[in-house]
Order: sequence, then C-alpha cells, then structure tokens
Amino acid sequence: MTNTGPKSSSDKTRKSTRLTRKSHKTDTSNESVPPLKCHKRSGTAYVHINGERKYLGAKFGTAKAEKNYNKLITTWLANGRQLPDDSEELTITELCAKYIAYADSYYRHKDGTHTSQFLNVKLSLRTLIKLYGDLSVSEFSPKKLKTIMDTWVKDEISRKTINTFAGTIKRCFKWGVSEELVPGSVMHGLNAVSGLRAGRSDAKESEPVKPVSEADIAAAKEHLGDTVNTMIDLQLLTGARPGEIATLKNSDIDTSGEVWTAELSHHKTLHHGKTRTLYFGTRAQALLRPFMLKAGKDAYLFSPIQSEQERYAEAPTHRRPNQKPNERKTERTLGDHYTSASYRRAIARACQEAGIQPWSPNQLRHNAATKVRKEFGLEAAQVILGHSSADITQVYAEVDKAKALKVIREIG
Repeated sequence: MTNTGPKSSSDKTRKSTRLTRKSHKTDTSNESVPPLKCHKRSGTAYVHINGERKYLGAKFGTAKAEKNYNKLITTWLANGRQLPDDSEELTITELCAKYIAYADSYYRHKDGTHTSQFLNVKLSLRTLIKLYGDLSVSEFSPKKLKTIMDTWVKDEISRKTINTFAGTIKRCFKWGVSEELVPGSVMHGLNAVSGLRAGRSDAKESEPVKPVSEADIAAAKEHLGDTVNTMIDLQLLTGARPGEIATLKNSDIDTSGEVWTAELSHHKTLHHGKTRTLYFGTRAQALLRPFMLKAGKDAYLFSPIQSEQERYAEAPTHRRPNQKPNERKTERTLGDHYTSASYRRAIARACQEAGIQPWSPNQLRHNAATKVRKEFGLEAAQVILGHSSADITQVYAEVDKAKALKVIREIG
C-alpha cells in the first residue's frame, strides 16, 4: 500500500539537497570554472568555454599548459565570464588538433577502420607540434619545414619516409587554407620545399625489400599456429598484401568457379578508383576451406584469438594447470581479426623464438612475385599482384640471375 501521508522532515531535506545539486550543476555561468582537459588524439591541453574549445598551445599535464589555462581563466573572469573579442589566429597546435579530427573521419575504410594514412598523419604532426606548436600558423615557413626534415634525418628516418611525412605536413596546412584557418601565402611558401633526393642528402636510404629464404620461413612457422601459418602460405600462393589476407572475410570469396576469387572491399589503391581481386587455386582453396567452415558468413577468416588458443594449447607450461587457452589473462586486447601490424608482430615474435633474423610478411609478396614472373612472365606477375604498371612489378620481382649467368658462361 502506497504511503500518501505528509512527508517527513528528512524527506524534505533530501529533496532540498537534490534541488541544490541540480541548480549547481546547471547554473555553471555563475559559479563553476571550466576544467582543463586533454585532447585525446594530440595530447594537447584545452578548455571548453562559452561553447567554444580553446586550445592552450601546450601538452596536457605540463606546467606551461597550467600557466596558459590560469591566464585564460583569469582573463575570462575579469571580462565578466566572456572570452575577449579578439582576432588572434590559430596556433600550430590548434591547427594540428583540428586536422587530426578531420583525418580521423576522412582516412577510414568502408568498414570503419582507419587506413594507414591516419597513422602517418599522427606521426608527422607529432614533430611539428613538438618544435613549433606554440607559434601562430602564419609564422610557419619553408625554413622551419626544412628544420623538421633535418630532425628526421638525424633521427635516422629513411629518406622516403621523411618525404612522406613532409608531404603530410603540407597537406595539413593546405587543408587549413581551404578552411580559411591559414593564410594562403603560408602554403605558397611550403610548396617551394622539395623532397629529399637520392644521393643528394644525408638521409639514409631504406633497405630494398627482398624475398625471404625458404629456410627462414620454415623456421618461423615452427613457432606459429595453424592460423598464421595458413596466412603465410596464402600469401605465397596468391601474392596478396598482408592486410588483404588479414582482413579477408567469408563473404568476400566467390567459390562458384574452378578458381575462387575475392573482390576486396577495401585495399591500398581503392581511393584511386582501382579494383583488387585475389585468385585462389586448388591448393589455396584447401587452405581456406576449414576456416570458411568455422567462420560465419560475414565473419573474418583469421582471428588472433583463435591463433593464441592454438599457440598456448601447444605450450601448456605457459598457463596454470587446468586453465583453458581462452581463459588466459593478458594485457593485450585481441581483435576479431588480424591487422597488418598484429600479423607482422606475430611473425617477428616467431623469428625471435626461432633465433633467426626477423622478416616481415611484406617480403612474402616478393617471394610470390619472383616465382610468378620466373615461370609465367612479367605480365602475369602484374595481374596477380594487382599492379597497374609493369614498372611497379619490377620492384617486387627479383631478377632471374640464373639465366644471365648461363648466357655469360656460353659467351665466355
């Protein structure tokens, strides 16, 4: 039965307390001070004030961020809790934070995952913020961009990567110009900075990617489970990129023909309007079939969770007695499918356990290219690898030196 009698004094006190808390929570204009916050993507300190996000030109948690925050709040309070009406332009840190937020949504595949370009954006702008984050955007100049590039040279970053990072910084300022955040003259000056040329700078050259020896592949596979070993074998048979195998779904594969095919929904050249098809012969089909039967229709075929269970099932000393593999506690969060990075790390770990020089799954694509080109010619390798130009295929396929040596021996 509901009590409808008069409310006690304690009930009235609780109600009054709730009303006081509610009034304090909503009436922020008179009592509360906006707190100092951290922008997750860039690590920059900011404060949300009068409906506007104001970046403070320093990393969150630093003394400088605290100083700038106190200065802004003092000015805001002195101005009647209103931001002063000024026309100060953005700092470079503020521009980078806005561009990262834009890149976060722009550089994504159809399935919502980030493309590799998003990581390049974060890595490139990190140095820009560290060296010049406090400057206004109009103060950034070609010489400052060259200073950043020299810093990367001293850090022994390869020449091609430096050029990629410098191009990302230019795109950041170009985007700023398009959003009317940066004067056009700044971008005009940055366009005058050329990329580093081979043999014309102190930047190191990246080592050419070569095929992996069969002995090293076999040694690493002894320390891997069936899942990763199958991914390796499929790369060797198809010439696929690591990410193309890692993100392969059951629904991608058309099994209606003698040769199975997979029209990939996202791949490296998708933004250029290119298509990418993988081809699976009888040996590749035999490798795929068990994984296709276990996975759901729209599920990824290769799961790191499954791979870890296989790995620890074969190494019982790594877990407590009677502990199942999927009950093992780990600090890592395993996804529902491999990525290029997690696939590469699994192989690197296996190489370390085998005591051999580390190799990456990118090299397996070169193994496949060399074999296809040797047996079926350059044009066939071009189709299998998904290249639009034979010149690109030349980079991946090792020259068959055996034929050249035979000719030279006969010529004398």
